Amino acid sequence: MSAHNEEAPELIEDQFIEGGPTELEAGPDAAGQRLDQWLAGKLGPDMSRSRVQMLIRQGAVSIGGKPVDEVKRRMAAGDRVSVDMPEPEPAEPQGEAIALDVLYEDSELIVINKPAGLVVHPGAGNWTGTLVNALIHHCGDSLSGIGGVRRPGIVHRLDKETSGVMVVAKTDRAHKALSEAFADHGLTGDLRRAYLALVWGIPPRPTGTVDAPLGRAADRVRRAVVPEGRDDARHAITHFTVVERFGEKQQEFATASLVECRLETGRAHQIRVHMAHIGHPVVGDPDYGKAFRTKANRLPEPLRGLVKAFSRQALHARLLEFRHPTTHLSMRFEAPIPGDMEELVDGFRKL
Repeated sequence: MSAHNEEAPELIEDQFIEGGPTELEAGPDAAGQRLDQWLAGKLGPDMSRSRVQMLIRQGAVSIGGKPVDEVKRRMAAGDRVSVDMPEPEPAEPQGEAIALDVLYEDSELIVINKPAGLVVHPGAGNWTGTLVNALIHHCGDSLSGIGGVRRPGIVHRLDKETSGVMVVAKTDRAHKALSEAFADHGLTGDLRRAYLALVWGIPPRPTGTVDAPLGRAADRVRRAVVPEGRDDARHAITHFTVVERFGEKQQEFATASLVECRLETGRAHQIRVHMAHIGHPVVGDPDYGKAFRTKANRLPEPLRGLVKAFSRQALHARLLEFRHPTTHLSMRFEAPIPGDMEELVDGFRKL
């Protein structure tokens, strides 16, 4: 991790008290503004607009003594607004003593190297043994809960079988800033994410871009490249660079490549779907690389056995860069390829 020596602005102190009412009065400049926009600005950097909207819909906001539940209500000068800040809602999952590989931690956030096989947050079939359970145990009361009771502090995620760097917010202020950075995908800020993927075949060019919208596959579970005009189509762009080529000088065995993928957008399964779309699915991918399973039969031993035994996608989030939400220093974190994936890559290097 590195932090550039930039002057950090003075932190803004909290302007509200959770568990008690906050009284505000709209000035002349508030006239015509939406209630949620105005209130988010008044409550300071700790409150995201999504949380303000939730409070309004829950009846926690009153104007002139009368509760309002319309987030788009237009403000008028002189409006007296009362916000009844609820106590922080405890996360439903329980803390579990699950070991974490912590790369960095302070009062605002924690950065971890997630192992393959660890689910990020509880859900159907995975109510315990998740990263969230581990974080609740590790962070205690400092863990932010504004991401939802089952997703406290989570601002981005990695698939269960994808390893690598993740950042988690520990305060509302950090959650708001990091969520905005990930929503922007680094287009106007300092967020950068890079993944290493071991893929089948060798792309014809050393660098490339996959610009193809993603939507629901026919099974409604997986993702797929879909026509741009479809209702569920979501803009998705992945940039890739070939780092290493394996077996390109021989014709007897199947070839493969180690590629670095950088996300311009952050859709579910984006790298896996995009690489499969261009004919280079991630090795071991059980969802998007099934058609390439027989490629292992065209490999020498012991590599053939390694590939057949590798039951997950060979995908690793190696790099994460972002600006710290309070110090505003540039942060950079890297995680080495896990041992099982490194063993697989070394096997291909011997082709």
